[in-house]
Amino acid sequence: MADRGALKLVGFIFATATLAVMLVAGMVVKGYADGAYTLEASTVEASR
Repeated sequence: MADRGALKLVGFIFATATLAVMLVAGMVVKGYADGAYTLEASTVEASR
């Protein structure tokens, strides 16, 4: 059976990864809300 120290380390790693994914997802959502990104590729091609 795993000891508590190793389980705390694994939990910390998973928590850090979860927070990083949430931060990136929040930045992407904010980018879409601000209009920096668009889901339609045709608008990008038309502006070139």
